[in-house]
Amino acid sequence: MDRIFTSNLILLVKSISAFLGVSYLFQTDVFSEFALGIDHLEERKFNILKGSKIGLLTHPAGKNRTGESTVDVLRNSPLVNLVALFGPEHGIYGNEKAAVPVEDKIDARTGLPVFSLYGKFRKPTPAMLEKIDCLVIDLQDVGVRCYTYISCMRYAIEACFEQGVKVVVLDRPNPLGGLKTAGPMMDEEWMSYVGAFPMPFVHGMTVGEIALWSKKESGILNISDRDRKRGQLAIVPMKDWTRNMTWPKTGLKWIPTSPNIPTLDSVAGYPMTGLGAQIGGFKHGIGTPHPFRFLTYDGKKPEELKNALDLLKIPGLAFKIKTLNNNAGKSVSGVYIVLNNWQDWRPTELAFHMMQLTSIWDNPNPFVTAKESEVTLFNKHVGSTLWWNHLFENGKLCDPKPFLNKWESQADNFTKNVSKYYLY
Repeated sequence: MDRIFTSNLILLVKSISAFLGVSYLFQTDVFSEFALGIDHLEERKFNILKGSKIGLLTHPAGKNRTGESTVDVLRNSPLVNLVALFGPEHGIYGNEKAAVPVEDKIDARTGLPVFSLYGKFRKPTPAMLEKIDCLVIDLQDVGVRCYTYISCMRYAIEACFEQGVKVVVLDRPNPLGGLKTAGPMMDEEWMSYVGAFPMPFVHGMTVGEIALWSKKESGILNISDRDRKRGQLAIVPMKDWTRNMTWPKTGLKWIPTSPNIPTLDSVAGYPMTGLGAQIGGFKHGIGTPHPFRFLTYDGKKPEELKNALDLLKIPGLAFKIKTLNNNAGKSVSGVYIVLNNWQDWRPTELAFHMMQLTSIWDNPNPFVTAKESEVTLFNKHVGSTLWWNHLFENGKLCDPKPFLNKWESQADNFTKNVSKYYLY
């Protein structure tokens, strides 16, 4: 594995770094265990950062393999001049609510300025970037297109390339592995902060691979080709990560990436139910111990819900009635989603069946009566006008299976097109 890993990186360096303006930090000596990008950087004594004023874009899941935050790793090293922090949605400490703007502040722990990239600005301003020579990005993604950390990375890369600031991306695992892709591609008209890349809903890439793809392919970054080509990007890869590795195989503890993704159960649940509970009577467990994995439906008993879900015969899934206390201490009964066959599981399939059930159970069809703002938000997340039209026009007959098969084929084509940018 070590030889293959190093050889692949050397091949990448020789074949594309010369004309991409992309560099790779790698070495031929062997780590004693799996290593994240931040571990690799530290092992190399931060040589790629020496002599630069550093800004760091990160959040609570930005930790090394021993659990030390990247903020502290950089701040405590005499080899690194960390001068500013940048925070995505939920802030650098992860305690801000979803979709709630975050203000700039001075970090009480470090005394460093914290520039919010989920407040007045989503894209770093020239005034923010004038304080730094290099922006280090260490964000843990969950492998789903609408999770906003990869959007934050894209906007940050754009701004840095425009202002001549170097970008260093510390790579991290895709917790769903690198083999699962699923769901619709993005229609261009619905591109937004919850859909900033032309990729399937479940994309199968690491943050480093997404950054490399963005740097190489014209039209992904919303900047001039001149700025894209001259922009400086360095990717610090992981050691011993392979595409068939889901999070448990890394040996790392899961650190909540946002308030509603506290566990690996929620990571897998996010693409399964997030889209399916946007409109209509479904609730997907937010406010319970099982966010995105615990289903209830307004006006339906758990037994009715379980029977309806069982009849769908969705590969890889089973459904179990469960009673628990929500975060307010109230007893709630619903259906817990059991993922019992990883190989057969199609991550987004359940969500589209949830929409079909919603169109059957709600009267009138909520996809017909939805407000314009609800339609816009729904399509920004799903990304497919054709699917929305199908829901709107067919109601109870809105069978998702032909769409699921079409999207699977499109996702396979996407994988073939971007695989040349895979680092592992």
